[in-house]
Parts: sequence; C-alpha cells; structure tokens
Amino acid sequence: MKPILMNFPTEFTTDRLLIRMPKPGDGKAMFEAIHASLDELKPWLPFAHFEQTEEDVEANIREAYLKFLSREDLRLLVFLKENGNLIASSGLHRINWEIPKFEIGYWIDTRYTGKGYMTEAVQGITEFASKELNARRIEIRCDTQNVKSAAIPERLGFTLEGILRNDSLEIGSTTKLRDTSVYAKIY
Repeated sequence: MKPILMNFPTEFTTDRLLIRMPKPGDGKAMFEAIHASLDELKPWLPFAHFEQTEEDVEANIREAYLKFLSREDLRLLVFLKENGNLIASSGLHRINWEIPKFEIGYWIDTRYTGKGYMTEAVQGITEFASKELNARRIEIRCDTQNVKSAAIPERLGFTLEGILRNDSLEIGSTTKLRDTSVYAKIY
C-alpha cells in the first residue's frame, strides 16, 4: 500500500497528554516554546541557532502538517490535557514504510522539564507506532553527551545498540566531531 493511502489516527492521548499532528495555527504556541527553551536547545538542535520569526515557525508548522498528510514525516505536538498548553515537539522521522521503521525525535519546552512529560510522550508515541503503524523497529538517536535525552530511551527499555563515533559535527563547529548513541526497540 502507498503510505499516502494509509489511514491512522492523527491524535491520541496518554494519562496527562494529548499528542497530535501539527495544524495550521500552532505556530504561535510553538514560537513561544522555542524561545522559552533556546538555551537548552542550542547545544543539540541546529534550528535553535537561527533567528526565527513567528511567521517562520508558522510556515514550518504548515510544512510539517503537509508532510504528515503525505506520510513523509510524522511530526507530533504534545499538549497538556488539563489546560491545552503546548509543551513539546516530537514525532516519527526518517521513515522507512517498507519495514516499517521510524526514528523518534523530541524536545520539550524548558518550562515543563523534570515532570516526566517527555518520557510519557515518547512511551505514547512508541505504542502508537507499534499498534497503529505496525512498526518493526523504532530508534532514538542522541548525542552521547546529551544525558537528559539519553535517559528517556534508557527509562523506557530501549536497547543501546551502539555508538556511532565521529558521526556529526558539534553544533556551530566546522571541525569538532561528536558521537551518536543509537537506541532501538524491535517488534
């Protein structure tokens, strides 16, 4: 089956969270979350180094919406059920529909760290990929020095399959190489 013809939910919930595809109009809340979190995001994510306007972020959200509909990339936004606040961005990326295989990426608004929300979201996304998308492999990759990011797959029982040495450049550097941890769950 062609991925664009696949039908699956565009949102789901966990105990405390609503997780859904991005929609036009989400840019303002995403812009605010990014700007509240720049100091924590800059060491790990290239987009945090670019000056973005609210309009730029809204355009990015709309592109993510289209990619979700075309099944090219499944970005997911994470909201608190209790008040509807956007607290994180995640999703299923680097998709290989033939296997099916996905990579979960994530970041959380600094104002909501330390409460277990990201672990809960990644658990929910893992279950969604397994049950709704018939995932056979789910990966989480992170810089070996990103201890907070690595704690999530470790907490959720992902297996550390290996470390890719000299896999990427340090953000903002043209010479300093970094290593990447590769965690996976197999179904």
